[in-house]
Amino acid sequence: MIRVLIADDEPLMRAGIKAILGTADDIELVAEAGDGREAVQIVRERRVDVAVLDIRMPRMDGLACAKELRVVAPSVRVVMLTTFGEDENIVRALSDGAAGFLLKDSAPEELLRAVRAVNNGEAYLSPMVTSRVVGMVATSGQPKRQEAQKAVAGLTEREVEVLALLGQGMSNADIGAKLHMSEATVKTYVSRLLAKLGLTNRVQAALLARDAGLAS
Repeated sequence: MIRVLIADDEPLMRAGIKAILGTADDIELVAEAGDGREAVQIVRERRVDVAVLDIRMPRMDGLACAKELRVVAPSVRVVMLTTFGEDENIVRALSDGAAGFLLKDSAPEELLRAVRAVNNGEAYLSPMVTSRVVGMVATSGQPKRQEAQKAVAGLTEREVEVLALLGQGMSNADIGAKLHMSEATVKTYVSRLLAKLGLTNRVQAALLARDAGLAS
């Protein structure tokens, strides 16, 4: 079972998320919180696999909560919920280690896919968020590209291939099929890439791949 925490200051939104999660046999809602500070306290006391956090909450918002969770419970995967157009929040959330990012008007099945993906060590961005992230990367400028290319210069040829496919948003299974490797081997490569590049998650690796021009 995937143990999930919901943090949102709107009771109606929490009820909706709870109803969606309740349709899945492999997901268990273990706690609800009305703000980020309460969410952090719950994670200190209970085992949580995935935290679904609203970005805008009183006392401690989702961004600050995600950053705090990286310290107190680094094994907890974070899915951020937001409204359309908050590009700055997307960048901050990904930088703070969020592995999933959904718009609040996403289809219910997207939430289930996101929870399962991040629990499996993968990343999930809703299609609309992905397109906006790609747009931001495309206008990042030459200095950033040079910095990214320098970061990947020490990778092996196979590691570069895996990183490029991460930049295209592929899952471990997709990468394995493309490169004729087992999913377990791909997982090993991804973990090695994150360690070599000093990154926290697959989303950051994908952004770096795009900055370096590997995933065009």
